[in-house]
Amino acid sequence: MLDWWDAFWSTYNTVIYSIGVNALLALSIYVTLACGLLSLANAAFMGIGAYAAAIISLQTGLPFPVALAAGTVLPALVALIIGIPTLRLSGVYLAMATLGFGEVVRIVLLNMTITGGPMGLNGIPLKTEFWHILLLLAIVLYILARLRRSKIGRAFEAIKADEVAAQLMGIDVSGHKLFAFVLGGAIAGLAGGLNAHYTFTIGPGNYAFESAVDILTMAVFGGISNLIGPTVGATILTVLPEILRPFRDYRLAINGLILILVVLYLPNGIWDPRRIHAFWQRRKARKGL
Repeated sequence: MLDWWDAFWSTYNTVIYSIGVNALLALSIYVTLACGLLSLANAAFMGIGAYAAAIISLQTGLPFPVALAAGTVLPALVALIIGIPTLRLSGVYLAMATLGFGEVVRIVLLNMTITGGPMGLNGIPLKTEFWHILLLLAIVLYILARLRRSKIGRAFEAIKADEVAAQLMGIDVSGHKLFAFVLGGAIAGLAGGLNAHYTFTIGPGNYAFESAVDILTMAVFGGISNLIGPTVGATILTVLPEILRPFRDYRLAINGLILILVVLYLPNGIWDPRRIHAFWQRRKARKGL
């Protein structure tokens, strides 16, 4: 039994680690979507967090928690700086602006000496353990669950439903949007720091447009009406490439097709509590006949 587990873990530990990190990334974009913000900057925030944490681990003797903290705080600060002017935009204009920001981050990483340029950073200490990811994912889920039931969470829902009406009700729309943007950036940066310390190497190409689309796909696929949806979506779309390994060259096309099908036929994602409840009600009704 132990031999089987050792063989399984040695083969699939990276996939299991990726499930947790991708769940954090999906939750990071869930926060902004919950406030009605279509931001595509999360891959860039992940890259900032990954590089910040990796550079600290490689060039200083500071402990791993300090590197993770820096990888969380720095993207949050960047989100605060760019969010103040950028969040005046909305919809597709915000998506374009944040996508442009992502490209700026990629080019900067590509041309800086400290980041390793096009070669990226190699030899990053393998400090991330499974319990690190599990614990931090649980903490993020707990914080977001409390936030969802708080006054801030209700303000997010009001802003998403009708921004003008929310403002007339006395809600600080700009402040809440900025808070969601910064919190999403912090969670994405945390995911990047964890990711960098189990992949051994990172490069600018890891945080390009494709990664931004992948993060959005995971959240929308799972559903953004609750916290379970993004986690389920991240899990399925992380495992799916392993199942469809013969079609790995078409991964982006498959992700795009999944996103189209979900938007068309499951607009609330695969984890929609109302749809699931209605399904079981119909099943009970048929059994009662």
